[in-house]
Amino acid sequence: MSLSGRFAGPSAEHWLGLDHLGRDVFSRLLYGGQFSVSIAAITLVLSAVVGTLLGTISGRVGGIVDELIMRTVDLLISFPDVLVALFLVAILGPGYGTLILALVVTGWTPFARLARGLALEINAKDYIRAAEILNCSRSFIIIHHVIPNVLRPLATIAFLRFGHKLITVGSLSFLGLGVQPPDTDWAAMLSEALPYLDRAPLLMLIPGLAIFVTALSVTLIGQGLEAHMDRKMKWQHDTKS
Repeated sequence: MSLSGRFAGPSAEHWLGLDHLGRDVFSRLLYGGQFSVSIAAITLVLSAVVGTLLGTISGRVGGIVDELIMRTVDLLISFPDVLVALFLVAILGPGYGTLILALVVTGWTPFARLARGLALEINAKDYIRAAEILNCSRSFIIIHHVIPNVLRPLATIAFLRFGHKLITVGSLSFLGLGVQPPDTDWAAMLSEALPYLDRAPLLMLIPGLAIFVTALSVTLIGQGLEAHMDRKMKWQHDTKS
């Protein structure tokens, strides 16, 4: 800290200036990015894993299992993600682990719905029927035949949902329910800079831009992968024709 240099502008020594406590904004931006991006990435991966497994089992097994999983999905989707996460964080208390748990509970449902739809489509394939004729177990068919064929489209959706996760993490952290001091993330930097908006607007602009650019970049990567997969599938179809 350098209290005498509070709110100092960008310079050769401090590239993005100093904040209200005389801390280097660029250093805090890099440090805070570790938490913002890592929390969004961890929750996204866990949500994708849980949703893919439950959706695949739902589509493959059917019956009461399918009904139970899909009604749970419908229940969670009926409430906004942030509202459910706020409820869980308020009960369990703020913190890194609680934030991840809350976002996984609210984030697995889109993956489950998509995985179920893909599993139902795959169930009609000839190689699934062949495996059933050979008396392969349900677990063997799910692990070796169904899940590998649903992973590719789900991976594309995961990239597209990263921005949503990052913004949800930011919303909770901005309200003080995310990473707790002395740690920080981009949304916490926004919250700290809010009282000084008139005096030092750059303090809010910098972490806000970091969230926006990161979310946009990963979303564009996901859109590029989706377009590449569409072109590849079209080329394979044209080749077979």
